[in-house]
Amino acid sequence: MHYDLTDLRLFVAIAEAQNLTRGAERAHLAPSSASHRMRLLEAGIGTSLLLRQARGVVLTRAGEVLLRHSRQVLAQLEQLHADLAPYAEGVRGHVSLWANTHATHSFLPDDLADFLRRYPQVSVTLAEHTSPEIVMAIARGEVEVGVVAERVAGADVEMIPYRADRLVLITPVAHPLAACASVRFREVLDHPFVMLHAGSAIHTFTMNAAAALGRHINVRIQVRSFDAVCRMVGAGVGVGLVPRSALSRGEREQSPSVVELDESWAQRDLQVCVRKRKDLSGFAAALVSGLVERQT
Repeated sequence: MHYDLTDLRLFVAIAEAQNLTRGAERAHLAPSSASHRMRLLEAGIGTSLLLRQARGVVLTRAGEVLLRHSRQVLAQLEQLHADLAPYAEGVRGHVSLWANTHATHSFLPDDLADFLRRYPQVSVTLAEHTSPEIVMAIARGEVEVGVVAERVAGADVEMIPYRADRLVLITPVAHPLAACASVRFREVLDHPFVMLHAGSAIHTFTMNAAAALGRHINVRIQVRSFDAVCRMVGAGVGVGLVPRSALSRGEREQSPSVVELDESWAQRDLQVCVRKRKDLSGFAAALVSGLVERQT
């Protein structure tokens, strides 16, 4: 197969416009040139990508596959440019950090801001993953530093204490569970939940905890932050699980009630995960030291 980024950008433009001429305009090409490129692209792939119609074009099944992958490739290219840009601007170091939802939404914003103030010549890429994914990536050497809430048996990594925290159940003030001092997880599964979005590490963790009991969670609404979970629960939408640290974000008009969760896995102490601390690169070592210094 022979194609280049211009072909992919042109194809995406045509697919989104559903018209070859308008797509060519978006890609800053003449319609004749765009048509020629599409014919060569189809010939190179060996199948039709577009069905030409009187009022425009529609994608074939192969075209739909190419559109999905082309968008991913172009998005990754933009991320490449974003990651390289700091070096052109004089940044002399870069650290990749993977963290679970808990850390990403609670402690890391302030801690990373402090680190970046101390090291203005460094940039950080923060990616959210589940704790097992992070530990295995660290063990394989794919990333230098992670923040996790659980170990993975057999993974050859070092764990350094970072922050202590615990998952708690939050409910509307008038909810039947609000008067309980503590509850087991199985006792709350008949109630509708407010949860972080699918794909977030804590969403995956909670769904797996329910599955281990042979149950499913009734997800009433999904939101993008712990603060939004607290607001939705306080407004009476459902119950939720959040780290206790997520509750200390100032007064709310409708604060939820907090109930202890009587489960061993509710203790979610965060740890910095590295392969071997002594082998870390200079700025990665500085980041780890900075995080560990702020443990409470």
